[in-house]
Amino acid sequence: ALERINPEICEEIRKAGTITADRVSGLKIGYRPIECPGLKIGYKKGVFLGLGQQYEKGDWLVRFDTLQPALQAGLYPTVVVDRPVIQQILLKYGVPPGTVRIKSRIQSYEELGQGKGVKITLEDGTEAYADVLVGADGIWSSVRRIMQSLGKDADGFAASGAAGGALNEAEARRMAKESVLMAEGASRRYSGFTCYAALTEHKASNIEEVSYQILLGKDKYFVSTDGGGERQQWFALIREDAGGVDPEETESNPSPKLDRLLYEFNNQEPGDANGDVWDDFAHELLRSTPEKDIKRRDLYDGSPLVTQGWTKGPVAICGDAAHPMMPNLGQGGCQATEDGYRLAEELASVTDTKDIEASLKTYFAKRILRTTTIQIMAQLGSDLLVDFDKMMTIPLVGPFFLFMTQVSMPFILRFLYT
Repeated sequence: ALERINPEICEEIRKAGTITADRVSGLKIGYRPIECPGLKIGYKKGVFLGLGQQYEKGDWLVRFDTLQPALQAGLYPTVVVDRPVIQQILLKYGVPPGTVRIKSRIQSYEELGQGKGVKITLEDGTEAYADVLVGADGIWSSVRRIMQSLGKDADGFAASGAAGGALNEAEARRMAKESVLMAEGASRRYSGFTCYAALTEHKASNIEEVSYQILLGKDKYFVSTDGGGERQQWFALIREDAGGVDPEETESNPSPKLDRLLYEFNNQEPGDANGDVWDDFAHELLRSTPEKDIKRRDLYDGSPLVTQGWTKGPVAICGDAAHPMMPNLGQGGCQATEDGYRLAEELASVTDTKDIEASLKTYFAKRILRTTTIQIMAQLGSDLLVDFDKMMTIPLVGPFFLFMTQVSMPFILRFLYT
């Protein structure tokens, strides 16, 4: 999509990124149970109560080849790029100076009639007029709340990305509580996970061989990826109720988030609360991360808006406002970019403002099937990852899950890339 929007932008983003498709990616056993007297499988994690292949912590369950699917689709190998870098490049090439405003959320809008555009009122009282209004304002979208006549508690500030965007600690604590109310009003689904995340200045011990891995455990998992420039981006997803917050930092307790994570992913006996001893790599990244860099947020997604739609008159929504999804496939920003490309293509064909409504409906019709499929894949993948421990003890299910994941991944990647 970026290449079609502007090849120059695409090339600069590639140059700013770090190639990750040249190394191993995949799923690993994240832990081992404490050895029990008389338990023949000892430290191994078994399939079907000790039958079949056994696994030790750190063993690969599934490996992904992200290079060949990209090359087969005629695309550049996968790269990772900092979100702020992408934003700066887009601003440099695509947006005139002075166009972007921050802290100017939409309070209300009014359709002025077919072909006559829309009147927009911002929270600071500013009024604006436009032919088209596009709500790219996140999962708690104000534009969607107005468009679909949702409750007054259905919108609010939205952080970007699973890492929590630019939220400071006070904002994150406030949002943890407010999001529970917003989710109910906006018909969004709490995923069941709270997510801790950070980008740490650290050259990983496995950087030469591994670009992306998920360490799987009971009711939690730990994700890490090469962040470029001798940095690692990591995510720790833990299953628990929504709205939770960590104790505030004090002199006697200066690192409450880090302390919790070091316990949740304890690599020394007696292990975590489940008695599981985790792979050393999770601790390596956690130990390299200052408390101030760790963000926490509950993860929400939503059901596809197949019947509700994404448009009404000269107004449309895109990105997380239209199709919020779990971060497992790394497709939130990617699908928002595709939305932008399709919107631009459809609006470019308009010769009369009376045709805007029809062009926006076409945009929705062309995007809904793909985004719905990816939303479902991301949600299913997240649920399967956290329940993998249970599946591995059910006859045939564990081996079948691993086999199908390995076989299907090239097709899934090819679908995402095209």
